[in-house]
Amino acid sequence: MARNRWMDEHFADPYVKRAQAEGYRSRAAYKLMEIDARDRLIHPDSVIADLGCAPGGFAQYAAHKLGPTGRLVAVDILPMDPLPGVVFIQGDFTEPDCDQAVRAALGDRVDLVISDMAPNISGIGASDQARAMGLAEIALDFAVSCLTREGRCLIKVFQGAGFPELLADMRCRFQRVATRKPPASRPRSPEVYLLGTGLRPVVSGPES
Repeated sequence: MARNRWMDEHFADPYVKRAQAEGYRSRAAYKLMEIDARDRLIHPDSVIADLGCAPGGFAQYAAHKLGPTGRLVAVDILPMDPLPGVVFIQGDFTEPDCDQAVRAALGDRVDLVISDMAPNISGIGASDQARAMGLAEIALDFAVSCLTREGRCLIKVFQGAGFPELLADMRCRFQRVATRKPPASRPRSPEVYLLGTGLRPVVSGPES
């Protein structure tokens, strides 16, 4: 019964209908579109990493905004149909081999990391929240390790246990951190996006 209600709500969703009409793979494209319209994340020559990309809503919109000098590398454990201008790597991003493959494809400059990663829902709230926050932490660590000094990262998180700690960690690592809840995100959903801009310098401790 709950599954039937979800299906009814999904197909009645105006963003789902809009995605079908406009040829986007998922309603998630409009989340990135709305945030980009506000914060101007994507420029024609951007180098972008898209974490948790399948089925390709974020990648499809971002690739459309990129020019011929831009680059978009997308990764997911699930398969994704090819998209023009997108380098897709299928694998588990939490595994070192996949992480290294993504970094190699990106090159030595990354301007934007976008993460729409979310775990498969088990129905056990505490477990699902912990796994979701774990993925957000992985995305944040990756972004900090590869972004340019003025680079940005946009990470999907879920409000709940672990959220205040992740927000505090992100504020320690970025000069500016903003919370975004785009209109395309369902109001009742606890998901929000954290946008970090401008890496803070790493301060080394005193030598022993």
